[in-house]
Amino acid sequence: MEMVTAALHKILLDHAGRYPAIQVQDVYKLLHQAALGSGHAIRDEQSARDWLEHELAEMGDGPNEPLMDPLLPDGRIVRVHLHPYARAGKDPEILLQAFIRTANKWRGSPDKLKAYGQSAKQLADEGLLSFSGEAVQSFFTTMESQGFPAVHHSETYASLYRPAYRVVARQFLEEK
Repeated sequence: MEMVTAALHKILLDHAGRYPAIQVQDVYKLLHQAALGSGHAIRDEQSARDWLEHELAEMGDGPNEPLMDPLLPDGRIVRVHLHPYARAGKDPEILLQAFIRTANKWRGSPDKLKAYGQSAKQLADEGLLSFSGEAVQSFFTTMESQGFPAVHHSETYASLYRPAYRVVARQFLEEK
């Protein structure tokens, strides 16, 4: 468990370093995706396709990001960033199918989300995040009381970093 916590801390600190204006809400979103996947984002295949096509067409320039960011310490769930994906000329259909398969097949755990929240609180308590451990605890407690819903990025994060990505199980990208 200690190795998992250390790897999760590395993921959180990497995001905090790359996105210095990250808010508690954005950390929750990252950890929600790590623990519960992307099933909340799929209504049907056509709407997922339309959303991806629209986002690729309208996203403009974005920050310098890696193609993939691991969300879990073992790297099974990743964020595939659309800006570098498009720049590399990769096939959007492959990403779309991996996204849909992930949403349909990958099941996470609210208990993991609670544990991940405690990892974020620990980092915040140590002064390694730009908000307090109390803020993390309060946000996660509120979200738990609501059944751990998915959230959008904070307005600050969205306006500064213009996030554009899909959360997928790496195995579904590698099978292509």
